[in-house]
Amino acid sequence: MGLVYGLVIINIDGGLDFTSDWIKPIGTVFIKALKMIAVPIVLSSLIVGIASIGDISRLSRIGGKTILIYLITTTIAVCIGLAAVNVIKPGKILPVETRNELMELYADDVTDKTDRARQFKDSGPLQPIVDMVTDNIFRSTMTNEDLLQVVLFAVIFGVALLQLPKKKRRPVVKFFDGLNEVIIKIIGFIMVVAPYGVFALIASLIVDLAGDNPDKVFDILYAELWYSLTVLIGLGIMLLVIYPSLFKIFTKVKYNDFFKGIRPAQLLAFSTSSSSATLPVTMKQVEEELGVSEEVSSFVLPLGATINMDGTSLYQSVAAVFIAQSLGMDLSLGAQLTIVLTAVLASIGSAGVPGAGMVMLVIVLEAIGVPTAGLALIVAPDRILDMVRTMVNVTGDASVTMVVASTEGELPDGLIRKPVQNIFTSGETN
Repeated sequence: MGLVYGLVIINIDGGLDFTSDWIKPIGTVFIKALKMIAVPIVLSSLIVGIASIGDISRLSRIGGKTILIYLITTTIAVCIGLAAVNVIKPGKILPVETRNELMELYADDVTDKTDRARQFKDSGPLQPIVDMVTDNIFRSTMTNEDLLQVVLFAVIFGVALLQLPKKKRRPVVKFFDGLNEVIIKIIGFIMVVAPYGVFALIASLIVDLAGDNPDKVFDILYAELWYSLTVLIGLGIMLLVIYPSLFKIFTKVKYNDFFKGIRPAQLLAFSTSSSSATLPVTMKQVEEELGVSEEVSSFVLPLGATINMDGTSLYQSVAAVFIAQSLGMDLSLGAQLTIVLTAVLASIGSAGVPGAGMVMLVIVLEAIGVPTAGLALIVAPDRILDMVRTMVNVTGDASVTMVVASTEGELPDGLIRKPVQNIFTSGETN
């Protein structure tokens, strides 16, 4: 309905202003409400999850499996992107006049993204590690862009909690467990208005893309049709081939059942283009609909929302080669291997917010010697592609969570069941 409304309203006098004044704010409030609870649920769920694991050796085992699988899927995503863009060669199809027009039209956007990326890069090779450690956890909780700092603090807090005697540990865990339950209730309140929020987001997206010229949105998207299709084909392979293969190898769960359970989170990721904003709903679906225990989901999912960006990494590899092709540059095998390494590392530094992937793309371009001015060639369709790649990011996080849960002995015989009640809320004393 949002798509139909947007396509109709851009052709009506006064429709753009009406949408901007009365429709778009609804979507903005919806996203803000989701982001409002992202940090609290990451903090509380990670602490409770680690405390529920109850064993440092098991925690290290789950953590090791999680990070290893995340790195493998991200590397596979980058390689699929490179294969698709080298086979289709969308940059060779882009007309020269269209390339020049886009370079001129989006020059200001390129400058902004390049400046932000340069600040990130000029800080030094170990700056990402420095940025992971906060000097003020309360300040870090004030923005979703510092979510990785919150994750690290929660992990350290949870591990320290495990070192305490059970008698002293239990009141702290009960507090955060109660906080976690409250946040889940708030998610239920927010999801009541989700259909209206999604409608507003999609409608306002069409209006923003159209601007003062309704035909512009179609002209630009058609001009970059092959680039967009290349990205979508790569993302489709991740959704329909790679993730089902993971399920086939490591679990007995049917991928269709998983897809049905995670669908609300996928829709939300598509609408908001923010894996951080979608995280509370992803956790809710994985625990309540797919039956993964809280101790696994509350550890794997927040970690994935901060370091696992399969869709973003795939898009970066396609975009980098597409820009090089459009500018008449042939990338060597060594340059493309550099893309693999840089895109995987850059995905860890990508914030789970709209548009962050493009800032990281600048780092990839500079690593292979491609002019960052070429970023103007991919700005136009980026918002729509961002929606799809965020959906893939969230699906990847949930898929890895299911794999880890299955390898930990959960979901026996492929049954998707309700999770076992947490010992800190069941009244047991053991």
